[in-house]
Amino acid sequence: MSKTIALFSGQGSQYLGMGKEFYDSFDSAKKIFAAADSALGYRLEEIIFSEDAEKLNQTVYSQPAIMACSLCAYKALEEKGVVFEGVAGHSLGEYAAIAASGMLSLEDSFALIKIRAEAMQKAVESNKKGSMAAIIGPSAEEIEEACSKASGYVTAVNYNSPVQTVVAGDESAVDEACRIITETSTAKRVKCVKLNVASAFHCEYMQGAADEFLQKSGDFKFSSPDKLFFSNVIGSELTDFSDMPQLFARHIVSPVRFTSELADIEAHGFDKYIECGPGKTLTGLVKKTLKSADAKNCEDLASLEKALI
Repeated sequence: MSKTIALFSGQGSQYLGMGKEFYDSFDSAKKIFAAADSALGYRLEEIIFSEDAEKLNQTVYSQPAIMACSLCAYKALEEKGVVFEGVAGHSLGEYAAIAASGMLSLEDSFALIKIRAEAMQKAVESNKKGSMAAIIGPSAEEIEEACSKASGYVTAVNYNSPVQTVVAGDESAVDEACRIITETSTAKRVKCVKLNVASAFHCEYMQGAADEFLQKSGDFKFSSPDKLFFSNVIGSELTDFSDMPQLFARHIVSPVRFTSELADIEAHGFDKYIECGPGKTLTGLVKKTLKSADAKNCEDLASLEKALI
């Protein structure tokens, strides 16, 4: 019997006008935005449905914006009859997974992402020298070795697929790791793409954000999820929900182990994957990692209908 999991988009997938069709067509979307506005203290609609891309791209706004639009897609799919037995997200996307799985109310979920987004914005502003690059082709092990040989701080932070790993750290060290892997890899094709990011995420540059998040999130009361929940930090199903603030503080500075997470999701019998939210990045990663998987995305009314087929 087919099993469906919702995947939630990460930071960088945002664009102006995302989620507008859901907002105009579903009462559930309007309720999601209302909860967001109440928790955030400003109108998220005025940021997403505007013409100010620079503002939307700021971490403090892009994180709750992506989360809101991801949840709108998720609720629309549920209203159309899709039954999700599991949830997973990539980095920021795990916060949408929290809300979708019932671990926190909508209002508390947006209050939590506000803490994370504000803390990370501060870390970004104090660590502008950080850099990230996606390395395509070589194995994760080769990339880790290249990082260890580079001068300065650089480390693997996103294990996205068997042939794509993202590294982060000092800009000069990231550049050197890319040069080393290009010169030494046994892969047939090597491509290094510098990412247009404000700092280096999921590494020690974000420790200040992790500390602030932990300090401010301790009063949140998490319930056990009502469906299977898969974690970036451990790269598999999460079963211990006793200290979620500590886990998500670790999440800010830990690698995203998405490749092993997808393997565990498949091992749990999931064969249909629907990316809820802007973009198709996770859909592409699933197709590259799990060759037989049925992977689709849902970000507007047209893709909603295709996801239902």
